[in-house]
Amino acid sequence: MAQRRQSVHRSFAILAIAVATLCAGTVPAVAQQNGDKAFHALVTDAKDLQTDLKNVLFYWEEKVSETSFIPHELKHLPVKRGTATVNIKFDGVKQLEVTPGADKAPPTLHITLTNGKTGDFPLAIDGSFKGDSDFGQIEVPVQGLKKLEFK
Repeated sequence: MAQRRQSVHRSFAILAIAVATLCAGTVPAVAQQNGDKAFHALVTDAKDLQTDLKNVLFYWEEKVSETSFIPHELKHLPVKRGTATVNIKFDGVKQLEVTPGADKAPPTLHITLTNGKTGDFPLAIDGSFKGDSDFGQIEVPVQGLKKLEFK
């Protein structure tokens, strides 16, 4: 009987440790999700149509095979600076203006940072800006964009 009681106590102790470990692992993940900042922007497309977007993301699809791809939703802009790829976080961007590229060349982004610095960068990955408007979810390809102002 004493042996069975010890076995039951051990089982409860192991269960308690497992539950504590699982709970400790999920608390930071929940805090990270709640800590993500939602970005709000005024988007002007190539036809001068303005749209107010909430929850703005940079979206692109990585082709894995002829029939499958991996979607990527980013809160930064992948641009080129020489041979390097620079990821400019939305937090630091005030606005960007798009100049279309010649033929199949990527568009050039004139980026103004919140600290006032500016720069011209070719887009590293062909993608679009995605977000929520009053009429539903909108996806604007960078090639069809004229200007984006973060609020």
